Amino acid sequence: MKIRSITLFVNIDDLAAATSTIQAAGQTASEARDLFEAAGLPVQTMRLATQPLSHLPGEPQAVAVELWDQCSAAGFEYLSLGPVLADAPGADLSRLASIPSLIHAAEGIFAGVHVARHNHGIHLQAIRHTASLIREIAHSTDLGFGNLRLAVLANVGPHAPFFPAAYHDGGAPALGIATESADLALDTFAQPGSLHEVQAQMVATVEAKAQRIEALARPLAQRHDLRYAGVDFSLAPFPEAQTSIAAAVESLGVDRFGMPGTLFAASLLTGCLQQATFTHTGFNGLMLPVLEDSVLAARSQAGTFTVNDLLLYSAVCGTGLDTVPLPGDVSEEELAGILLDMATLALRLNKPLTARLMPIPGAQAGDMTNFDFAYFANGRVLEVKGAGSTGLFDRAAWWAPPTA
Repeated sequence: MKIRSITLFVNIDDLAAATSTIQAAGQTASEARDLFEAAGLPVQTMRLATQPLSHLPGEPQAVAVELWDQCSAAGFEYLSLGPVLADAPGADLSRLASIPSLIHAAEGIFAGVHVARHNHGIHLQAIRHTASLIREIAHSTDLGFGNLRLAVLANVGPHAPFFPAAYHDGGAPALGIATESADLALDTFAQPGSLHEVQAQMVATVEAKAQRIEALARPLAQRHDLRYAGVDFSLAPFPEAQTSIAAAVESLGVDRFGMPGTLFAASLLTGCLQQATFTHTGFNGLMLPVLEDSVLAARSQAGTFTVNDLLLYSAVCGTGLDTVPLPGDVSEEELAGILLDMATLALRLNKPLTARLMPIPGAQAGDMTNFDFAYFANGRVLEVKGAGSTGLFDRAAWWAPPTA
């Protein structure tokens, strides 16, 4: 297990005062990295997240460039500007148009669009606009790679330490920790025993590791007058066989990820995280990023799962649709339909879900991706079913669930 991210959450009210805020956050993150690594917990990244893009002061691109320069100087590898908030009727969507320029401004900048909130509704117009942005970014960045840094959020609260979902609530600064822990599930499920026995062992393992993290992070937050947000123990993979969440599913007893029984395994894994006792923040679910998991990428080549299968698994487990490679000619309408279904699951089940969809310019369904990126394993471009929801978007810009 590793620490995927030490994430600091801050509020930027005034660019003139941002330097001291970011420098202090960087010093705290560096101290946290030293503490974790001295305790035998390797740290991959230090990240900073601000309040939502909708609430940042000034012109978005100028603010992004200034904040990124300050973040880099303070030692942060990545910066999340938070989402445009489109989870209420009448939301101001004017900053949606700035997102491609933010993605182009620096390779470490992340952004998002929050399109749905439980018991509130879904902003169909924002989904449609965001689908257009995904296509624009796909065809204006190398191999469509810019969409790695854009997320569509539904029902996601503040202080999720995984990017691109991270944003601050605007209050006092906060600290959150994200883990890379798929290897724990793989090691545990490879042991003999009944389902009940390996599930109990997984819960105990997660609790022990999380409490070890908290023993370091909580006092650190207190020393620096930060709110301690908690740990997101989502079982994030790395593209190596020993850190594959798909391999963990298979070690539990599913022949190949995507075959019957995968839904059960996904639910069991998520249940382990939900039962474990520690301070939860973010998703604490099963991450299924197609291009960040070597076995998932291999199973995409074998055709054992589809985009709709991944949506189905999201209903019982994790974070939504993540690093999903799609044909380069996927239409705005097709993307919007996929995003609408993701948002509907989040709304109906009252759980946080996101989507990072990655159209690959020039690629067709069945083609292999060709990324040269340490966090990616190349996989097969997945097929989409077509534009079947255009009529829904034509009927309303906003939909709210009926009240009881």
